[in-house]
Amino acid sequence: MTSSDDGYVHDPAAFDDEGTRAESPNDDWNDGPAHPETADREFDWRGWLVVGMIVVAFLVAPAAIYLWPPGVGYRFALLILPLIPAFFLAVTAVWATTRP
Repeated sequence: MTSSDDGYVHDPAAFDDEGTRAESPNDDWNDGPAHPETADREFDWRGWLVVGMIVVAFLVAPAAIYLWPPGVGYRFALLILPLIPAFFLAVTAVWATTRP
């Protein structure tokens, strides 16, 4: 690597006798992971929305399949009807667990 390259260059002098890296002014980027209790995670309205979608996906959709008229179509009743609430459950779960 050349001196103008900003990539990693191994420097044996940067390590002590035990093999751990000596502190340098550029090491402040790794403060360690945040403790889970410091995150703002509460079961609020987003959580209740996911619970509502679970109820729809696991209770309402099977009831709709059971009550669907037999003349409409086997594929629609057993493939499309469960797919619609499952899709919305997945989208809601991803949206609810993604925090800014």
